[in-house]
Amino acid sequence: MEATTDRIRVCALADLPVGTAVRAEIDDTPIALVRTGDEEVHAIYDECSHAAVALSEGEVEGCTLECWLHGSRFDLRTGEPTGLPATVPVPVYPVEVHDGDVYLSMVPKTTSDE
Repeated sequence: MEATTDRIRVCALADLPVGTAVRAEIDDTPIALVRTGDEEVHAIYDECSHAAVALSEGEVEGCTLECWLHGSRFDLRTGEPTGLPATVPVPVYPVEVHDGDVYLSMVPKTTSDE
């Protein structure tokens, strides 16, 4: 992985199918990458805050990712749960697409970043 400032090159944009979550391990941190549009990619911590299972195995609908085990849904932009039983948000990370590659910062977003 190549670094640009505080960003890490994760993969080529073409490696992420639209509407599907893909798991990546970055610095021993599990991340679910979700491409929701032509050049729109989101990165969310790949563990449900309710049941500690991989969110990357769940279903993508719009800008939410559903946990496959109990159906908790998380907003890909904020990490906030949008469906029970989860009530605790999960971290989301800034993503940039540049020259066909996906770059990620490992510093989680805060609500003031929105």
